Amino acid sequence: MFEYIVSATGGHCRPADAGRAVKSASRRDTVQKAAVNRQLKAPRWGNWLSRGLARLFLRMLGFKVQIEIPDLAKLVLVGAPHTSNWDGVVAIPAIMEMGIRINWFAKDSLFKFPFKKILLALGGVPIRRDKARGVVEQTTDIFAAREQMYVVLAPEGTRKATPIWKSGFYQIAAAANVPILLTYVDYKRKVVGSGPLMHPSGDYAADLKIIQDFYRTIPGKVPENFAAEG
Repeated sequence: MFEYIVSATGGHCRPADAGRAVKSASRRDTVQKAAVNRQLKAPRWGNWLSRGLARLFLRMLGFKVQIEIPDLAKLVLVGAPHTSNWDGVVAIPAIMEMGIRINWFAKDSLFKFPFKKILLALGGVPIRRDKARGVVEQTTDIFAAREQMYVVLAPEGTRKATPIWKSGFYQIAAAANVPILLTYVDYKRKVVGSGPLMHPSGDYAADLKIIQDFYRTIPGKVPENFAAEG
């Protein structure tokens, strides 16, 4: 599980030693935090300011984050139900609050001036749909080339009711040999959370049933836009 690390010091000191004690504690905290950051495998993003602002924004909306991120270097995250544009409004600051860098894919034509730098900074990864190798193969290549990578995919592919989900998220996880984490925005409890961590068994139909059964318990922003039949 990904954890926020808080270092604390105890004990008493004389007034004359207070300055030295504070400096010593500060150096000790810096060393401890650096050591922890080296141990964490999950790709990191942002700083205390971006995390604080994201947390404040979510609290203003009434949401809280309850996501357990495994300390893995590579991960595929499924985001569902996807029934409204509000999903992104809530999910992006939740990602920022966690301080985890999570990538998403879009067609390469979007990555042009003046938006290219902004999209890349926000975790966008350009995919060429005109290449002989498909999106799954290109994504698998990107996974193999990077030491750390988290990517989130919405298997519904649209905000409208989509009974048949796209299997790309599963194919990518299986081909790259990485686990799948189920994540969601629960609009009833006002929670951005996570469910089971799954490893593709190779039986897509059986695994998809488990995934869709889980998401049927999560109320989306527009419940009538959610469908899961395979």
